[in-house]
Amino acid sequence: MDQLSSLDKLDKAILRRLQQNGRETYETIGEQVGLSASAVLRRVKRLEDTRVIDRYVALVRSEAVGMGLTAYLNVRLEKLTESHKRNPMDLFRASVQTWPEVVECSAMTGDMDYLLRIVVRDMAHYSRFIMDTLLKHPSVLDCKTSFVLDHVKATTAVPL
Repeated sequence: MDQLSSLDKLDKAILRRLQQNGRETYETIGEQVGLSASAVLRRVKRLEDTRVIDRYVALVRSEAVGMGLTAYLNVRLEKLTESHKRNPMDLFRASVQTWPEVVECSAMTGDMDYLLRIVVRDMAHYSRFIMDTLLKHPSVLDCKTSFVLDHVKATTAVPL
């Protein structure tokens, strides 16, 4: 049974409130969903224990901290290179974890293997990342970049 089917109406309401404001008090959430603060606390604890709630974070506006350029990179790996003890995908996945510019990395279907979302200060920073880091990686065969012109919608909330 999947996690969503085990969530009742109140769990979903609590999750919606927390996705809007992760610092909302249990008392306020309880007033909005019709539960006591202690009942909300018990439900949130269960949602954390079952990993429905993964973690709590502060969402920082990249522009506000000088990271004004966002790009999406489609990356294709060299799949036949077995010169290392680990395969190219494993090497790439490990390297991505160390690159602070990469804020999201997803394995993809289709012509390219990975889609990276990177956040950098400017075009010079982007160029250094591509030339000195990404394209020098032994597993990377090719990449194609699309730059973000405008953020039309950006949310971390999962539809419930």
